[in-house]
Amino acid sequence: MHLKNRHFLIVGLARSGLAAACFLMERGARVTITDLKCREQLLPWIERLTGPAELVLGEHRRQDFLGADAIVLSPGVPASIPLLREADEQGVPIVAEVELAFRFLEGPVVGVTGSNGKTTTTSWIGHILRGSDRDSVVAGNIGFPLIQAVSEQAPSRGRIHVVELSSFQLEAIERFHCRIALLLNLTADHLDRYDSFDDYFQAKQRIFLNQNEDDFAVLNLDDPALSRLPDRLAARTFPFSRTQQLEAGAFVRQGWIVCRDGSKEHSLISVQELPLKGEHNLENALAAAAASFLLGLAPDVIRRGLASFQGVEHRIEFCGSSQDVSFYNDSKATNVDSAAKALQAFDTPLILIMGGLDKGGDFRSLRPLIQSRVRRLILIGRAASKIESALRGTAPIQRADSLNQAVQSAVEQACPGDTVLLSPACASFDQFESFEQRGRVFKQEVRRRLEEEKKHAEETL
Repeated sequence: MHLKNRHFLIVGLARSGLAAACFLMERGARVTITDLKCREQLLPWIERLTGPAELVLGEHRRQDFLGADAIVLSPGVPASIPLLREADEQGVPIVAEVELAFRFLEGPVVGVTGSNGKTTTTSWIGHILRGSDRDSVVAGNIGFPLIQAVSEQAPSRGRIHVVELSSFQLEAIERFHCRIALLLNLTADHLDRYDSFDDYFQAKQRIFLNQNEDDFAVLNLDDPALSRLPDRLAARTFPFSRTQQLEAGAFVRQGWIVCRDGSKEHSLISVQELPLKGEHNLENALAAAAASFLLGLAPDVIRRGLASFQGVEHRIEFCGSSQDVSFYNDSKATNVDSAAKALQAFDTPLILIMGGLDKGGDFRSLRPLIQSRVRRLILIGRAASKIESALRGTAPIQRADSLNQAVQSAVEQACPGDTVLLSPACASFDQFESFEQRGRVFKQEVRRRLEEEKKHAEETL
């Protein structure tokens, strides 16, 4: 792709937009950045720009969309907005940041998508690779834009790019090609953006776009929505399953994770040795094992990597304990199904903090889990009324004006043996910049409360 003196419009600044803008300007392109947010909201990103980009903030101008040589779309921007549709009709190329990055990559891509478990699985594969002799990088929706990996990569043609991909990123790919593509699961999510579950499913399936018979598709056969996919794909399928023994794939046999491909079979690790608990993390481990096996990593390398991975920040992350009360940060649970998996991971009474920006999920599906596991439910954010209406009668419910206030209430009401869990089942953008910021605020408040309790206990001795 020729860049010098070409005019690129970047729609949406933030993390991906910033990385794409810097990449393009460093290579001589003219860049305009447009975002509906105002300068004050975007100042942290603006200050990190490395070149003379034109900024159009607080509005989108028609002439910018129709006058660009190409448009780079940030993940948070729907491809359906009218100006993008008009630009597309006028023949202006529209690509995702990951598509732009792919045009300049050296080395294969392992792509990971799904409604839940993307970050854990992507990080787990990256962790296993770091224990091998293979050059690799982890990037994408996980927080390190893929275009930034292109800028910083060593000249190794064999570098493996492990890329977390959201449905938003997959909407605007064209040539993006995964040597190994993983689709972990599919549940209702982002229905505030998609017209139907089928539209969301179609976006996720684009991870297999451009694959051929030399590539691999890794699918969760225990997910009903995915079980019918193998017959439709050009790539060779290498599925995983918790419940079925497979002729080819990753599965559980007599308490061990096994990878089998024809005559080649390896029993890798006992399920009891996995550091992350819960059925959802067993599925993540199977997916990571499958990808590592397909990359040709030695069984002992895969075994060590599976056993030593300590999880990711904001996903059922232990934050501390006091007086036999434990605190867990699951801020990354931004949809209902992800919150359900977190609830299933605990066998202690829960004080659950939920709420945020509703993404169109069905909170009523949580009723059995709330009723059986949650001792008190504390609601925050814009979706609090909807959640209360859906879950009324399952557990005592109260509202909090802020996350800090919710933590305070949880600390005051917790009894020995309880677990305080932040698992919002909602996006964060009503009160926070991101789920990461929400998780950090939760952890800071927990630490502050625990330190206060410790100081008080010492003073009373």
